[in-house]
Amino acid sequence: MSHRNAFLLGALVLAPAVVAAQSTRPLPLKRRAQPTTAAITENDLMSRLYVFADDSMMGREAGTVGAMKGTAYIAAEVTRLGLTPAGDNGSYFQNVPFIARTLDSSTTIAVNGATLAAYKDFVVVPFRGAQPRAIDGSTVVYGGVAGDTAHALTAEQAEGKFVILRNPTGALGRIAATSPLAKAAGVALVDAGDLTAATLATGRSPSLTLPPAPNAPSALISLAISASAAERLLGAPLQGMTVGTAGGTVQGNLKFVERAAPTRNVVAILRGSDPALRNQYLAIGAHSDHVGYRATGAVDHDSLHLFLAQRHLATENPTAAPLSPEARQAMQARVAAIHVNLDSVRALRPVRRDSINNGADDDGSGSVTVLEVAQAFARGKTRPKRSLLFVWHTGEEKGLLGSRYFSDHPTVPRDSIIAQINIDMVGRGGKADLGAGSDRYLQLVGSRRLSTELGDLVETVNKTEPMPFTFDYTFDANGHPDNIYCRSDHYNYARYGIPVVFMTTGLHGDYHQVTDEPQYIDYAHMARVGRFVLDLATRVANLDHRPLVDKPKPDPNAACKQ
Repeated sequence: MSHRNAFLLGALVLAPAVVAAQSTRPLPLKRRAQPTTAAITENDLMSRLYVFADDSMMGREAGTVGAMKGTAYIAAEVTRLGLTPAGDNGSYFQNVPFIARTLDSSTTIAVNGATLAAYKDFVVVPFRGAQPRAIDGSTVVYGGVAGDTAHALTAEQAEGKFVILRNPTGALGRIAATSPLAKAAGVALVDAGDLTAATLATGRSPSLTLPPAPNAPSALISLAISASAAERLLGAPLQGMTVGTAGGTVQGNLKFVERAAPTRNVVAILRGSDPALRNQYLAIGAHSDHVGYRATGAVDHDSLHLFLAQRHLATENPTAAPLSPEARQAMQARVAAIHVNLDSVRALRPVRRDSINNGADDDGSGSVTVLEVAQAFARGKTRPKRSLLFVWHTGEEKGLLGSRYFSDHPTVPRDSIIAQINIDMVGRGGKADLGAGSDRYLQLVGSRRLSTELGDLVETVNKTEPMPFTFDYTFDANGHPDNIYCRSDHYNYARYGIPVVFMTTGLHGDYHQVTDEPQYIDYAHMARVGRFVLDLATRVANLDHRPLVDKPKPDPNAACKQ
């Protein structure tokens, strides 16, 4: 699942002695794949996921060799299943023309004679989309402390300015489109002193994106800069400075080096049985990419996994009914207690240094579940009336770019797609991951946003399941701060008026961490999701009519709104 479009991403602060305990799940680090069957089983899912989320896939980041290896695995599987290729030129692949953009090391900017150099005084936070916004000629202005909304610039004060923010957490992120800073010329986040090694490593990571359209709006760029550089730009010490204080005028623009970094969607079709309906499609999808290597290097896997799990349970769902002070204190005490038994754990298991974001749940779980659904249909006794369009999207982690490319350049007529089922992160969801979790837990998003009928069908089919799910619609609420409706690939179908349903078992402590690995997946829960998708897809694909769209269709070129 793609990062939320928030002002700053959460900081990760680990005490040096944070320590792990034995995993409660008796699953191995590695597992030999076994032959899969027509049924959707735990063994099948495990066999697939241990391959797809293995270290050898290098984190499957779009635009890298790892993503190519992951999509090659999927294509080999759909070839074995005998599905019809629906990519480019009779292949299973739809090529997506990504570019990798990095800050040119020769870049300098100046203010009142003070010259700042790239990778010494500042770096650019990786960004998405269009060409970077020009900063030449903009006035430097002090914007206060990042995240302090009580003492912040207004949108009018920020517009066209180069805004400098103190950044006590050290976290780096992009500016949300709804932020008062969204129309600034640029935003610089100040490290406490010199740029840290972690900040420099993040700044060296390329921005992977689609080539911008000629009429695309410019992108607001976030920079990280040293404290001394910030003070040179403002012409005064930061300590005690008043929000709105103006500095000098920026001279120069950011320069970037671009290279081709192609990646690809995998697209396959199972032909329907009804001659009158087989040219209509029910789309079923997941995203095959993840986030690659940890930019700041390897960490102790076991310690991190235990810490993240406890931290997530202590802080999840801040907008829901809060934990009591006593419960929150007890939860935080559990986090603090993960400091003491390093020696005893290491007697059982040596330090496991890990730098690969394997993406087992995000979205290895969805990718292999879609493969299992495809196999169940391909090996089943009867086929649905309509055709099934299976799409494994790339670039979801870069801003839903693979699904955007597919929906803008579909390999079947767009108006022939009657609905889309999207699954992203369906491998967890138990009590160990979520306070509200259980073995019946499933979040639904978007199922009634365009079609009441589709949402009702989801409920109806669920009631017929041997073990019905308990649906959580919390994250589908209009304006929900987690913005889940806009953060996975279903939205790029919905923006064209195609009814969607998005299923996920939710976020957890290992989200976007090196600890998201196959050994922590709940395969029984995941198999039930797969069988539910199979049953829902059968019902929708066999309807004698398209799911009725009875809600307003969005503007396909407008920004998504939860």
